[in-house]
Amino acid sequence: MTSLDKPTEDAQRDAQDAQDSRAVTEAALFEAFGGLRGMIETVLPGLLFVTIFTINKDLHSAAIAALGVSILLVVVRLVMKDTVKHAFSGVFGVAFGVVFAMMTGNAKDFYLPGMLYTLGLALAYIITTLAGVPLIGLILGPVFKENLSWRTRNPGRKKAYAKASYAWGLILLAKCAILFPLYWWADTTQFGWVLIALKIPPFLLAVWLTWVFLAKAPPPIDVFAEMEAEEKAEKERQAAARSAD
Repeated sequence: MTSLDKPTEDAQRDAQDAQDSRAVTEAALFEAFGGLRGMIETVLPGLLFVTIFTINKDLHSAAIAALGVSILLVVVRLVMKDTVKHAFSGVFGVAFGVVFAMMTGNAKDFYLPGMLYTLGLALAYIITTLAGVPLIGLILGPVFKENLSWRTRNPGRKKAYAKASYAWGLILLAKCAILFPLYWWADTTQFGWVLIALKIPPFLLAVWLTWVFLAKAPPPIDVFAEMEAEEKAEKERQAAARSAD
């Protein structure tokens, strides 16, 4: 190997490492946020509610249909032995909306619990980041098998999580700034269709920005692999000690 070959090989290795890191990041984000199927499960109940209500103006039939399809999505995941966390969260969200709308008799209130949750989540992203424990890091840390190692051992990664959490918080606050005035001014069908239209684009923007920030960050520290290595080393030391005796 000549001196000219080594930099080329180093550059290729660095490029491959970067590509692998991006692939890991994409897979982790896909798992954490549910991917295409998770987005469908998020949108479908609300879409069914506003469609039925637009057609017949009947709160009860729209609410029952939305809750029914949410439960069906959970059943499908259970039958397929797939993770149900996204579908279950959808059921709880729809159930709260149904109960609230039935209590007030106002179909528009079907959306209010979800809006309040979005506002609370936006504030949580910003407040946790200001406190030094960005929420997106708490969510993605276990997915990347790094847990909370990024807080003290990986400052570049902590900075990326902080940027991503601010992005999520500001995007969700912008969404709330659009929806809450419309909740008071628009009629139920108009408001419902606007809310459906704003379900996916802000989410995709936040996920994309998260990917951008993390793709440029240092790789995660696999604390599980470290624990396994320590366990293995300890067993080897114990075996060596027994052999010496």
